[in-house]
Amino acid sequence: MSNDSRSAAEAKRLEQLWSGEFGNAYIERNRTAGEHRAAFWAATLAAFPVQRILEVGCNLGGNLQHIASQLPPEQVYGIDINQQALLELHRLVPGVNALYSPARELPFRDRWFDLVFTMGVLIHQPETTLPLVMAEIVRCSRRYVLCGEYYAEQTTEISYRGEHAALFKRDYGRIYQELFPDLQLRQTGLLGRDEGWDDVTYWLFEKP
Repeated sequence: MSNDSRSAAEAKRLEQLWSGEFGNAYIERNRTAGEHRAAFWAATLAAFPVQRILEVGCNLGGNLQHIASQLPPEQVYGIDINQQALLELHRLVPGVNALYSPARELPFRDRWFDLVFTMGVLIHQPETTLPLVMAEIVRCSRRYVLCGEYYAEQTTEISYRGEHAALFKRDYGRIYQELFPDLQLRQTGLLGRDEGWDDVTYWLFEKP
């Protein structure tokens, strides 16, 4: 099997995992995960004003519910590969654009959004397709790229509910800057459990 074939097979394995019962169970465990994130999004959107936003891997809308209170819902987009999550997002956050799509093939034209972001999604990308997902995110952004993910200096696989190669800690900020050296870091920090997050590090970049 060629490297490209192995990359595609691994990406499809994880996409099938998250689109099925494993992903549905994640939804149930995280129904209230976004309840305390309003302050972060209010501060971020005040400091970095935007008009149109995309979240890659939006799940139930734990982030989009707060963003849609700051922006017109029709300017708020989310993609996911779990159909149950998308159906519930439509119900929970009326008016937002909730679409099915894998992260490695975003169905949007170049520079369509002012901000494209992930929160706890890059950690589930295999080594083989992580650069492709990051490239799609950068391609679709006109100005800002944001990610909030588990941090480690070196790529570290973490056992995740019995699944192999399904969660990785990495230095995602460094990887973005290595792949896209024109990105300029505007803000970084830690988001703790008291703020509605699972102890993640975030990086916000601006495109030139």
